[in-house]
Amino acid sequence: MGWFISSEAGISASSRIALCIEYQGTGFNGWQAQKLASVTTVQEVLELAISQVADHSIKVHCAGRTDKGVHANAQIVHFETNSERPLKAWVRGCNALLPKTVVVRWAKQVEADFHARFSALSRRYCYLIYNHKIPTALLQGQVSPHYYELNEKSMHKAGQYLLGERDFSSFRGAGCQSKTAMRNVSHIKVDRSGDFVRVDIKANAFLLHMVRNIVGALLEVGEGQRKPEWIGQVLEQRDRREAGITAPPDGLYLIEVDYPDKYELPAAPWVLPFFKSH
Repeated sequence: MGWFISSEAGISASSRIALCIEYQGTGFNGWQAQKLASVTTVQEVLELAISQVADHSIKVHCAGRTDKGVHANAQIVHFETNSERPLKAWVRGCNALLPKTVVVRWAKQVEADFHARFSALSRRYCYLIYNHKIPTALLQGQVSPHYYELNEKSMHKAGQYLLGERDFSSFRGAGCQSKTAMRNVSHIKVDRSGDFVRVDIKANAFLLHMVRNIVGALLEVGEGQRKPEWIGQVLEQRDRREAGITAPPDGLYLIEVDYPDKYELPAAPWVLPFFKSH
């Protein structure tokens, strides 16, 4: 998909524009802009590019802030602008200015009530594990290497204990600013394709490090250190110390954000075949 065009005419003044952003998180200190000049984030390079295209300062709002080293196949952002530009200009102009590891997939004018974060119904992440005794040089930073053999069926069974609206304090990272640990997980699927094990998880929203903490616990089950039902016991404890390690950011992808149909946003562009729904 090159760009999404709802009108070839220029965008009217005081418009709200939504973009779909794909990025490789390796080399960035996460999504959120920071005060340190020595730190580069995805938000900073994106805002700089959009501001140059718009010819005025732009601030973007995203669907979900990702950690250092985490990737995105379909991060959704929105911004306000008084500049009149064809939609394809936002795509082509930004991509000409962005580093090669960040790409704008499409642009769409949206209603004034659209908000990339607060209008979102759910977010979906995939965590990709390379399960082999020897690491791969070609996918450094893009997969999480795991040397011990994993039983993906046991991991999948364990994940089912986390479904529904629950208190995820046991999987909440230190420093999380959310007012509540309640989240509604609609699916967790763990499957394998050759040496790759995929953890696919979807929820209305996620706490800080929640996906990585869940994966860390699932790895203990996959190695045979824990029984699948242990995950349910950890959840009930509501104590982060009970859940084990935080899996590394390598291999974690934000792959889909769902919104109400009324906004008519394009579907997420599936770039990595292993992540396709099935």
